[in-house]
Amino acid sequence: MRRGEKVYYVKDFVQTVPLPSPRKIFAELDKLGYKGQTEARRAISLAAYRHVKRLKHLHSNNTLRTELVPRPNSILMGPTGCGKTYLIELLFGEIFKLPFVIIDMTKFTESGYVGDDVVNILVQLVYAANESIDIAECGIIVLDEFDKIAGAYSNARFAGQGTTKDVSGYGVQRELLKILEGTDVQIPLDFGFSNRGPRALISTRDISFFAVGAFSGIKNLYGSNEVGFMKELGENNDDEDVIAYNMSQEEADDVTKFQLFGFLPELIARFNRIVPFSPLSKDTLKEIIHLKIMNYQAEFEEEGFQLHLDPVVIDHIIEEAKRRQTGARGLDVIISKYLEDVAFDLFGRGNEGEITLTVESGEVSHSVKRRA
Repeated sequence: MRRGEKVYYVKDFVQTVPLPSPRKIFAELDKLGYKGQTEARRAISLAAYRHVKRLKHLHSNNTLRTELVPRPNSILMGPTGCGKTYLIELLFGEIFKLPFVIIDMTKFTESGYVGDDVVNILVQLVYAANESIDIAECGIIVLDEFDKIAGAYSNARFAGQGTTKDVSGYGVQRELLKILEGTDVQIPLDFGFSNRGPRALISTRDISFFAVGAFSGIKNLYGSNEVGFMKELGENNDDEDVIAYNMSQEEADDVTKFQLFGFLPELIARFNRIVPFSPLSKDTLKEIIHLKIMNYQAEFEEEGFQLHLDPVVIDHIIEEAKRRQTGARGLDVIISKYLEDVAFDLFGRGNEGEITLTVESGEVSHSVKRRA
């Protein structure tokens, strides 16, 4: 597509993008299997609505940017496996079907150093838009592991690590400022990853950014008497509803802690909403597990077997998830581990029957009842 075709092509594309109300978006996420995170889901549903409504004003109504609210750039904070990136995937991959990319920020370095250049974030978005720069300008960029680019001068350490981030952290942040502030950025015209050859311009003025991270080390910047997510994990071991840590909206909005954590204040200022994600409760994990088990039951049914899990197995899986501190992200690993042996023995043999998983002496076991 030629650049001169932008007005007509983008207008047609934006008109095809649905615009349900924030409440309908919230409900649709539930239908798609997203459980829990009520407050965070409300905030991000509204952000998605505003992003699409803004695009329709720009490309269908020819409204000037100066007359519109800013892009809904947001920071999503919460423990591993609590549904931060999954929420974005469902919103823009399933509901709105807009081009989006999830970028692992741990591989990026300042220009001139060994590692990936942040400009290539935009290249990847163009790939996601079927190599249309104009459609990519309507897209979404998710900066995953955003907390890992904290500057080296921060005293905050990441959970499980014994050293602070390397010196390139501030350099990466300065590079990010260029694309976050809303400007024209040069990218390789052939969409390669070389700095040589012809280049093209892509505008970041209408791309929305979501910075995602656990920010687990930021708790070291609060006093030991703080409440909420500041409690040490050991203090919460008796609470069956606690997975990792929690953070209040008030704590999340304390942007001074981001500066102490190792972030440039002007970078944090590019985000107009900080959304804390709660730890997953036992009830929420149960809902997610039941949804995942339905997929495994369908697989076993194709092989001729009905799969049943005793309720005690669900509780056992949740307890293991709590020990691992992986939240929903590790549930498939745990479930498949308990089904692996029986699947290996029975799949592909043409038999039929029932399989029941239970817990005996603290261990998950299975019994097989074959049909004659």
